[in-house]
Amino acid sequence: MEIISTDEAPKAIGPYSQALVSNDFIFLSGQTPIDPVTGKLVEGSFGDMVHRVFRNLKAVLTRADCGFEDVVRVSVYLTDLSNFGAMNAIYAEYFGDHKPARSTIGVAELPLGAPVEIDMIARRERQATG
Repeated sequence: MEIISTDEAPKAIGPYSQALVSNDFIFLSGQTPIDPVTGKLVEGSFGDMVHRVFRNLKAVLTRADCGFEDVVRVSVYLTDLSNFGAMNAIYAEYFGDHKPARSTIGVAELPLGAPVEIDMIARRERQATG
């Protein structure tokens, strides 16, 4: 297994990795709207926060030599399901016509009081060797 880490996304706030590669799959840990520079939740609207989550995820995907087009599974966690429509509109901006499998789960609370967390599984083609 290969651990994926980048300074372009927030450091893990616990004993886990930003992502882990196993065979052809990259398992991305959940990202919340934490600014990787300050280590604090971004201020602004719910939409601003969702964009920060996607920028964090993109940084980890990029470090793993992947993009949103390689994502096969997404889990979205919302502390307020009335934000589903706003999250979904932003989600569509990042995925376009690509439609990975997804679950959206309403939760009571997320780390640091974040309103949204998203994790992903992506598939990366193995590089030919030899």
